Amino acid sequence: MKLRFPKPYADFVARLRVPCGFLLVAAFAWFSRPDARALSLGLPVSLLGLALRGWAAGHLAKNQALASSGPYAFTRNPLYLGTLLVAAGLALASRSVDLAALFAAVFLLVYLPVIQLEQQHLYSLFADYATYAARVPMLWPRLTPAGSIRGFRWRLYRKNREYEAAAGFLAGTLLLIWKASAKL
Repeated sequence: MKLRFPKPYADFVARLRVPCGFLLVAAFAWFSRPDARALSLGLPVSLLGLALRGWAAGHLAKNQALASSGPYAFTRNPLYLGTLLVAAGLALASRSVDLAALFAAVFLLVYLPVIQLEQQHLYSLFADYATYAARVPMLWPRLTPAGSIRGFRWRLYRKNREYEAAAGFLAGTLLLIWKASAKL
């Protein structure tokens, strides 16, 4: 899948990524209507996404080495795939089609252009990125790894501050549980 967003648009939405995140959190807090069944379906999907993000963070030495081990042996963008799974799970747990549509729109209009910008950066930074990109799909993972799945380092997990995503997930989960229990 080749992305083709005009560079000015991609640059613009890259700056919007964090403010959009705050908007999504506010919408999530306001519009979610969870119940026990929705939580039991959505939270495992989100946990899977969070685990994927954590696994990826432990393999990512940003701008120092091309990440191609661990989940990067299956997909070039496991952090974004993990984010997509977390959002899908939270949308499912929230029982809100509107939130699901909003999360999907933000992913398509913000995250995909950001992925394109990051790819351009990686092409310029690492000579072997083109070979890697030819073997490993952009987002939808391969069924078999195109490299080693070993090499996770807790130091990288901490340096990449992935614990912040875990804390955000915990806060979102607690909010959903509180809202579901308030309806009982």
